[in-house]
Amino acid sequence: MIPKNENILIVEDDLNLGFLLMEFLEQEGYQVKLCRNGSSGLAQLERDNYDLCILDVMMPRLNGFQLAEKMRQSHPHLPFLFLTARSLKEDKLRAYEIGAEDYVIKPFDEEVLLCKIKVILRRRAHEKEADRPTQFQIGRYFFDYNRQELSFEDQTQRITEKENEVLRLLCLHENQILRREEAVEQIYGKRDYFLGRSFDVFISRIRKMLKQDPDISIENVFKVGFILNTGKQRAQ
Repeated sequence: MIPKNENILIVEDDLNLGFLLMEFLEQEGYQVKLCRNGSSGLAQLERDNYDLCILDVMMPRLNGFQLAEKMRQSHPHLPFLFLTARSLKEDKLRAYEIGAEDYVIKPFDEEVLLCKIKVILRRRAHEKEADRPTQFQIGRYFFDYNRQELSFEDQTQRITEKENEVLRLLCLHENQILRREEAVEQIYGKRDYFLGRSFDVFISRIRKMLKQDPDISIENVFKVGFILNTGKQRAQ
């Protein structure tokens, strides 16, 4: 199974069900964390970033509805769905009013749940991609991702598709570390030694493309990744 970038948080007080669901989703390639009550789930959200939350309703400390309401305040764009034995119409309406993507009643079909998860994550990926910038000023260079063009003063060159993707990742992490393994996975869809060597070749090509501006450099962070140094502070 190809590893996926998506992180899923399960908040479920039935540990047998929680572990079974976690194992099932991990087999599908997702990275999964399990918490057994609403309070620990909320604390986990502050420690790590997640792409989707799966919440039980009836839990100690914070029930699923209370947790979702707090999540909406601190993580307004984080999608979540409920996985619960409660089937009352009032509960379903409350879930959707809070902002749930779906309301799945136990017992459930794992394959159907997986399809729902894929739809939510696919939509989220499209939304995130639409929000990412496509034009970048790199010192004296101008990079247009959509046109696959890199310009320096009055000179413009068309770059390859892979060079285009690698340069955009560097720009999105400007003056910060772009972790090599994560970048390889985003570019190729999996982590592999030989694909990593191919990625390094594209880094070398991009270094040569940017050499006309002495203030621009791509720093190699040993065993970690690369930093596109532009000499300016990245916006917080």
